[in-house]
Amino acid sequence: MSAIIILLVVSISVASLFLFAFLWSVKSGQYDDELSPPLRMLFDDKPKESTSTKQ
Repeated sequence: MSAIIILLVVSISVASLFLFAFLWSVKSGQYDDELSPPLRMLFDDKPKESTSTKQ
């Protein structure tokens, strides 16, 4: 029975740690950029340079 109480305390502690980390990241502005991720996906590749020269 005591193992269940220990596991319950540990799981609530881990869950509160993740909740604190999530709230801190939202408050610090980690999720504010809504425009550039879709645009960054479009312009990710650089154009290839041609190795042959035309004369």
